[in-house]
Amino acid sequence: MTTAVKNERLEKRFDKWDVDGNGVIERSDLEAEGHRILKAFGETPSSPQGRAVIDSFVGTFDYLAQKAGTQSLDRETFLRVIEKEVFQGGDAGFARVVRPMIQSILNVCDTDGDGEINPSEFARWVGAVGVDPSTAKAAFSQVDTNGNGSLTVDELVNAVKAYHFGTLDAELLG
Repeated sequence: MTTAVKNERLEKRFDKWDVDGNGVIERSDLEAEGHRILKAFGETPSSPQGRAVIDSFVGTFDYLAQKAGTQSLDRETFLRVIEKEVFQGGDAGFARVVRPMIQSILNVCDTDGDGEINPSEFARWVGAVGVDPSTAKAAFSQVDTNGNGSLTVDELVNAVKAYHFGTLDAELLG
């Protein structure tokens, strides 16, 4: 992985999460991102699954802000704290910071309740997070590493990790 690819993708992530476009990520930005995802799924924020999505996004912000020692994350601070807390943390960093959000979204879009995401649920997911749904089929096949036709939370976390490390080009998070 090149640092340039990782930084480019993290900068895109920053821009996506800076919902109000004011140049910093604040708690309200990640809360708004959670609400946008819930709206796309027709899920209310007051349902248990909806609350879990909002809590996971807010919890991620709170964790990163606490580690950065600030109440908002400008671009430089965001890149620094993600590098330290996620990338340098390896699997544990991704499990701590990324997995709760992915698990909460999986729980919302898993319409058949099997704990995994099928191709149609995945297409709905990527559309909800701002990715062109027409790319879902190709992305699904890249993420479905065991080829069983469904995605687990582990496969999704690994895919997000691979995307940010530059070893997967299927965009998953918009």
